Amino acid sequence: MSIKVTALSKYYQNQKAIDIISFTIKKGEIVGFLGPNGAGKSTTIKIITGYIKPSEGSAYVNKIPVSSNPIKAQQKIGYLPEHNPLYKEMYVREYLQFQAALYQVEKAKVNQVIEQVGLAIEAHKKIEQLSKGYRQRVGLAAAILHDPDVLILDEPTTGLDPNQLVEIRQLIKQLGKNKTVLLSTHIMQEVEAMCDRVIILNQGKIVLDKPINQLKQHNEQILKVTFDYKIEEQFLQQLPNIVELKNTIENNWVLTFNTVDDMRPIIFDFAQENGLKILGLNTENKNLENLFRELTN
Repeated sequence: MSIKVTALSKYYQNQKAIDIISFTIKKGEIVGFLGPNGAGKSTTIKIITGYIKPSEGSAYVNKIPVSSNPIKAQQKIGYLPEHNPLYKEMYVREYLQFQAALYQVEKAKVNQVIEQVGLAIEAHKKIEQLSKGYRQRVGLAAAILHDPDVLILDEPTTGLDPNQLVEIRQLIKQLGKNKTVLLSTHIMQEVEAMCDRVIILNQGKIVLDKPINQLKQHNEQILKVTFDYKIEEQFLQQLPNIVELKNTIENNWVLTFNTVDDMRPIIFDFAQENGLKILGLNTENKNLENLFRELTN
């Protein structure tokens, strides 16, 4: 396993930031790491990258124990922090050559990563002259310069315009083909578009760890229906496959069914048989954002 976290806990005085969490990530996997503010994501990332030590438990990168051998573990990690600290007064190529010297990487590698992340047309500029999207590319270039096995990216697409977002997304997916990627973000659509798996933290505990394709293969169907006048709950309970119903406001209902079949024709037939008119009918898929809200509220 490229990343292994075992029974990890971290205390800050009397506050427990993470509470006995365990997970593994294998090579070639892109994993979305989600959670509300204060859930413990940043603390976990800091432990995996060797910036802080856990109170209990262990973290391993390529089987290297991070706490006892942080420098060797860090050599296997490429890290793009949330605020992407860069020397903005330096030129792009100059900055990457400086990073290459720190990593003791040949200068020829600089040209290679410049091409790889699409920085060639901006390489002659100062970093302070670049757009947010190109600054993110510089951060990614620095993170992959030493060809790490593991990439840890903290909010890599925040603040990007739609075109930049698509380009960075494609780049991360390309990098994820032969590296392990742990992606921390608040943008659910990015996780659904890029990731193979999602881990959700809440109050320091893992509340979900599942492949994305399993989350998409659920049978739950939610319909929001507005009838022309008030109807009793007992009548709606006669609908086939219904598992939950909620009267929100007056004649508005949220109906949850456990089936892959489209229940809209059944609702129309039910209304006609009972002399009702349907004034509104909308489908609400339980996507990752809905699931996130349920698990973290």
